[in-house]
Amino acid sequence: MATDTNAAAEVATGAAPGMPQLDLGTFDNQVFWLALALIAIFFVLSRVALPRIAAILAERQGTITNDIAAAEDLKSKAEAAETAYEQALADARAEAQRIAGETKAKIQADLDVAIAKADASIAAKAAESEKAIADIRAGAVDAIKVVAKDTAKEIVAVMGGKADAKAITAAVTARMKG
Repeated sequence: MATDTNAAAEVATGAAPGMPQLDLGTFDNQVFWLALALIAIFFVLSRVALPRIAAILAERQGTITNDIAAAEDLKSKAEAAETAYEQALADARAEAQRIAGETKAKIQADLDVAIAKADASIAAKAAESEKAIADIRAGAVDAIKVVAKDTAKEIVAVMGGKADAKAITAAVTARMKG
C-alpha cells in the first residue's frame, strides 16, 4: 500500500523516481551513516587487519634476509669448493706429468738396453757374416783357380797342344794376382 501511495504521489507531482542517494531530504542521514561506517572500518583495520599484515610483511622480510644470507654462505662455500677442485685438478695434472716422465724415462732405459743388445747381436752376426764371406771368397778363389786350370788345360788340349800342370798353375796364379 505504501508503494501505491508513493507512486500516486509521484504521478500527482509529476516527478519520476530518482536515485535515493541524491535525495536532499535524506542527505544528512546518509552522511552520518557514512561517517559511522568509515570509523568502524578504520578501527577494524587498525586493530585487526593492519597488525596481521605488518606481521606477515616482517616475517617475509626476515625470510628474505635469511635466504639472502644463506645464499651468500652457499656461494662462498661453492667458491671454496671450486678453488679446492681446481687445486686438486692441478695436483692431479702435476702427478700425471710426473708419472708420464718416470714412465718415459723407464721406457727409454729399456729401449736403450734393447738397442744395445740389438747392436751387439747385429755386430756378432755381421762378424759371422764377414767370416762367412771371407770363407766364401777364399773358397771362390780356390774354385776359380781349379776351374781356370781345368779350362786352360782343356783349351790347350783342344788346340792340339800339351801343357804341363806346373805351367798352367803358374799362368793361372800370375793372372789371378793381377
